[in-house]
Amino acid sequence: MGSSAMGMRRGGQSPPYVEKILAMSENDSANSVAGAAPQAAKVGSDRELAHRLAQLPPYTRSLLRIEVPLVVTLAKTRHPVSRVLDLAPGTILHFSKAFDEPLTVSVGGCDVAVGEAVKVGDKFGLRIASMVMPEEKFEPVRPPVRK
Repeated sequence: MGSSAMGMRRGGQSPPYVEKILAMSENDSANSVAGAAPQAAKVGSDRELAHRLAQLPPYTRSLLRIEVPLVVTLAKTRHPVSRVLDLAPGTILHFSKAFDEPLTVSVGGCDVAVGEAVKVGDKFGLRIASMVMPEEKFEPVRPPVRK
């Protein structure tokens, strides 16, 4: 792993996330069966992604290591303070959202995806169903002010 085209770091190694993507694509190709065209396409796209990431300048690659809070929202509701003060163990909160409606994924307060709850072993997980496009913000264009 880690040729000079893959963007070496100071010890002759590729960045860890590039190594991880390459390892995943090698495992996928080793586990694929003959005639699995979608699997081969995935391996090719993983290698392409790893190559593109390795070509980024070091500062840009360092930004990819920043951890950001990712929040999955089950439902939201509003209650008066008196109701909140009455909360106790065993209290059941009712929401208008149906149990099978998609959950929202937010990063930094911005919705980025929707998905469905899944069970992963004995833990909770989320299968991403679709990505959310950011809201377009239009600023009115004003002619320059003449003095």
